[in-house]
Amino acid sequence: MTSEQIQQLLEPIIDPDLNITLGALGAIHGVEVAGDRVRVFLEAVQPLHWIARRLDHDCKATIAAHFPNASVDVLVRERGMQLQRTPALAGVKNLIAVSSGKGGVGKSTVAANLAAALAQRGASVGLLDADIYGPSQPTMYGLSDQSMRAEKSADGKVTGYPNEAYGVKVASIGFVMQRDQAAILRGPMLAGYFTMLVEQIVWGDLDFLIFDLPPGTGDIQLTLTQRIPLTGAIVVTTPQEIALADVRRSIQMFNKVNVDCLGVIENMSYFVPPDMPEKRYHIFGEGGGRSVAQEFDVPFLGELPIDVRVRKGADEGFPFVLDPESGSLGDAFRSLAEHVVRQVRIHNNSASVTPDISL
Repeated sequence: MTSEQIQQLLEPIIDPDLNITLGALGAIHGVEVAGDRVRVFLEAVQPLHWIARRLDHDCKATIAAHFPNASVDVLVRERGMQLQRTPALAGVKNLIAVSSGKGGVGKSTVAANLAAALAQRGASVGLLDADIYGPSQPTMYGLSDQSMRAEKSADGKVTGYPNEAYGVKVASIGFVMQRDQAAILRGPMLAGYFTMLVEQIVWGDLDFLIFDLPPGTGDIQLTLTQRIPLTGAIVVTTPQEIALADVRRSIQMFNKVNVDCLGVIENMSYFVPPDMPEKRYHIFGEGGGRSVAQEFDVPFLGELPIDVRVRKGADEGFPFVLDPESGSLGDAFRSLAEHVVRQVRIHNNSASVTPDISL
């Protein structure tokens, strides 16, 4: 058993997210063999929380099939990436916007549960409530009685700090305004408040920062895409045509500003009566989210049903996906998070590949 033999065995293993072999990715950083002990060093595209265990299993199983007495350790580390970040976001690896073409489709609920599902898996997560007119994340995370923690330096610079609940750091204009205070703002002021949230808050090191955007394609969306190097955007919709028309505008907006659309999520896809689990009612239509994803050749990330428990969790300040008894619906949110991570890894791999230049 030599390091060369182990290297050859491991090279055909496929990264399941990228559908590319470890050999083609150059992911095998080194192999050490000492007697029956093997140490494999891998470099993989981040984020690693979902993929590291799979790579560990596949490498060990492949080696064991040829050398059953071998004792194998697999060490997976992140492949370095050059990230263009403002000083405030220097420690953030992935910036994801959650958007919708229109209000009332459950975008903020999806963003809240997506952030919680990522944190549940061990990722470090931040959630920025960018809906200046209708901030809802303080309520959804049980932080509505909290205010923004801030410090002012000698030169007058204000630094803010997010609040935290359930392993997620949360920042919102709702921590600055009084609960029933209306945000009466014109476009430039609106963009200014958003810029303040982004540039004056210390997030620290994060695997993900989720932006819960207001509905539509207005000032906040344009300010975000112009000033922040987003990893990508997710568009939330419901199945009916009146929502899909606005989804098309959202996707086209992100295309025009060169932001990758990581995929479409269809919320309120169907309703299953608790006393008739064999029934499924498509109240708002069927298949609209999938069809619009196919129309624009973007990934369809999944369907989420209507369930009163999700609404209740949001009202009570507890993301439903964290409920130990969340069952199949909780699995749907977790599966959604897994699909999002897969698309983020695909994006990051594409961003890290240096194109060939022919002269």
